[in-house]
Amino acid sequence: MGSEHYRVLIIGGGTGGIATASLLRRAGVERIAVVEPSKDHFYQPLWTLVGAGVVRPQATRRPESNYIPRGVRWVRDTVAELSPETRRVQLLSGAKLSYDFLVLAPGVRPELDAITGLREALATPHVSTNYSYELAPKTWELIRNFRGGVALFHMPSTPIKCPGAPQKIMYLAADYWRRHRLLAASQVIYGSGTAAIYGIKPYAMVLEQVLARYGIDARFKHELVEIRPEQREAVFERANGDGCERVSITYDMLHVVAPQRPPRFVTDGPLADERGWVSVDQYTLSHPRFAEVFALGDAAGTPNSKTGASAAKQARVVAANLVSRLNGEEPSARYDGYVACPIVTGYGRMVLCEFDYSGNATPTLPWLDTFRERYDMWLLKRYGLPLIYWNFLLRGRAIPFVARETVPSVSHTRLHLAPARP
Repeated sequence: MGSEHYRVLIIGGGTGGIATASLLRRAGVERIAVVEPSKDHFYQPLWTLVGAGVVRPQATRRPESNYIPRGVRWVRDTVAELSPETRRVQLLSGAKLSYDFLVLAPGVRPELDAITGLREALATPHVSTNYSYELAPKTWELIRNFRGGVALFHMPSTPIKCPGAPQKIMYLAADYWRRHRLLAASQVIYGSGTAAIYGIKPYAMVLEQVLARYGIDARFKHELVEIRPEQREAVFERANGDGCERVSITYDMLHVVAPQRPPRFVTDGPLADERGWVSVDQYTLSHPRFAEVFALGDAAGTPNSKTGASAAKQARVVAANLVSRLNGEEPSARYDGYVACPIVTGYGRMVLCEFDYSGNATPTLPWLDTFRERYDMWLLKRYGLPLIYWNFLLRGRAIPFVARETVPSVSHTRLHLAPARP
């Protein structure tokens, strides 16, 4: 098969990839291709509400073709190998693509085999996860059919996309059982590999009150290592003064989160850092060795939480800096580590956590007190954010009320062609 060449090649047609492609097209960049194997595009943040019986799963899925920007080629294939030294990408089909600039936004994959027995447990009637389009409805079946006993909710210590999701569904389940007079007959346990309920203290103080309200037994520094589905038993490793000890918890229902990693062409390739994520400058989002390579979203090795809002902010920085390089200029846009994590704390309640690399709160709507549970924030989660996602973010349009990086237009009179590598 021959090789096709593109000015900008984007790997991944999720949030970060499509938003970046749209912004680049609006800036006048041509000869862009997006490599994405899936025919569907998912708004994954709503899977929490699918698992809580609020949203139908079909509402979170739309055709990928509807969001490939006009003038952008969609390559429906999977990457097999990256060769940044020659600026080539090998696809599983055997096709080869070459590029002047590469944007990596491939997302992450669940490592189901990282926890012994996890695959088998997910096939039983007692275990589910909201990190799957197919399984989120099963979570709702478990919650509404629960009649008391031990409900175990798991959170790994390793990086995952939307790290607030494991506790969101726990709060919704507890609220559902409270409303149906089942909470008193239930023991809700949060088995978390993290050291606290949340890493930013002002928000942690609010969430600690939520834990207390539902009587949730939060067990921190508990890393899930094995599930024994026949015994309905989850085995955790807990650090103590002499090392680690194993603790077993018998459950009647379990919501589990598999550890997550970038695709193997990243983790096993030349662009990865020592942890297996795409190596990037945390501010410019460019690769430290290959100036023509950028990365964003869940697979990027930035030291902050991986959320859709992070990817949206990063897309503007990547697009602005890539256009600067196209114009023969040094990148000047900076990503400050902005994270937005909408934590639903019950039906009709939500806390909007927003902060940057420094851990400082960075509220988008400073006139609202978002350091408490609010009904209007619930409405934002349920209706506002999906509308913004489908109609503004993926289209590269300005998002109402949100400050954004300005993406310059490409200067065709100063168009800079990155030098080819020998």
